[in-house]
Amino acid sequence: MPWYAWLILLVAIGSIVGGLMMLRDTAKRLPLTDEQLRKIHERNAEMDAKEARDR
Repeated sequence: MPWYAWLILLVAIGSIVGGLMMLRDTAKRLPLTDEQLRKIHERNAEMDAKEARDR
């Protein structure tokens, strides 16, 4: 393969890895209240029960 193909390949891989690392660094946890967490857990339990009934 010619040198410029290797260069393009290296730049493409570098941009993908760089983008993923930047995305990981900027990710933050959502500050949820206890009430919101309780609602989420209740909804997940309801969905699990619904899926179990549908099987």
